[in-house]
Amino acid sequence: MVRDDLCITVPSLFRCPISLDVMKSPVSLCTGVTYDRSSIQRWLDNGNNTCPATMQILQTKDFVPNRTLQRLIQIWSDSVRHRVDSPESPLSTESVDRRDQLIVAITDFESGSENQFDSLVKIVRFAKDSEENCVFLAKTEGFVCVLVSFLDNVDGGVERSVELLEQVVIALDLVLCKIENRESILKSKKENESKSILDSLLLVLQQGSCESKIASVRVLKFIAVDAESKLLVAEKEGLLSELLNQITPKKDQNLMENALSCLVAISTPKRNKAKLVHLGAVKVFSNLLTASPSLCVSVTEKVLKLLETVSSTKEGRSEICEAPSCVVAIVNKVLKVSTVATEHAVTILWSVCYLFRDQKAQEAVTKANGLTKILLLMQSNCSPQVRQMSVDLLKIFRVNSKSCLSSYDTKTTHIMPF
Repeated sequence: MVRDDLCITVPSLFRCPISLDVMKSPVSLCTGVTYDRSSIQRWLDNGNNTCPATMQILQTKDFVPNRTLQRLIQIWSDSVRHRVDSPESPLSTESVDRRDQLIVAITDFESGSENQFDSLVKIVRFAKDSEENCVFLAKTEGFVCVLVSFLDNVDGGVERSVELLEQVVIALDLVLCKIENRESILKSKKENESKSILDSLLLVLQQGSCESKIASVRVLKFIAVDAESKLLVAEKEGLLSELLNQITPKKDQNLMENALSCLVAISTPKRNKAKLVHLGAVKVFSNLLTASPSLCVSVTEKVLKLLETVSSTKEGRSEICEAPSCVVAIVNKVLKVSTVATEHAVTILWSVCYLFRDQKAQEAVTKANGLTKILLLMQSNCSPQVRQMSVDLLKIFRVNSKSCLSSYDTKTTHIMPF
């Protein structure tokens, strides 16, 4: 029994054009019009061969279940039932109305109607309003799949496609973090479908607004949850290069930080590390550290993390060693940014100076007063791993140039391990 104070408005799309009741089993004729199965079956059984709504002659009397509409009707019905059964609805009347309107908007978007773009804008606006709304969308069965399918199947003019893609990517970004299943979007896709999705994300990175670019790299990071997906992303022509383009000093810091986070997620496979080095990533990271002294802590940490990642490869170490300014910039971040940044910086210096034994890198560390910083670091509350790497570094410099250490006249020299 419905409470007297609860007014329920049924979206017109949920009503059968014949019975005007909410459809229980919506099916679509060849004309594209949807009816409740029992109503249209009676119409056809009475000998009619036309579509009741359009009066077009039916080429076939077959009909197909409209699963999308049935799912949306079910979501709406569950919402109504909850409001009727609850003594006090947890949602305001305004919230209820907005969710009903949202379901209509989702239906319009999924059906590809003329109002598709406007419907998508409404969905994005709804998601931005609150965390609760994002959760609601994430739990709307099939909604994420519809958004992903749209990335895989874009039509129309380029301008219109980019405009639509931006909204789709923003919507995806808002709901992906709320879904429980974190399996990669690409995992269940065929190879050509995966490429189309990456094509769409790349297009947004190239032509989108700052907001949609941030959403695009966040979606890419969500995608890159396993080795297979990371390789697929890295192998997409132009994608890694475009990500590197987003972390130049003049870019928005929020965009830079998200692009760096995405690169950190993608860069773990050895093949991807090599590709980053080949694309000139070391130079990009070096320029960021040297040209932007006012970088925020999180951006600096991520840049150093990526340099540490590529320094685990021979190619990466070679590139770092060939750029003394890069080594100097790394030394300058020790003990100046954060504990995390210091750990990354020391690991890089250990790789190029101790493991790789590069003379140019060792000279650059010495000129940048790196020995002093290493000694000070050993007196700090650093981790055992960092302390051991510092010991290794001091041994290298002692062997190569005793005079370097003898010039360091301070009471802290007693910590030297030899």
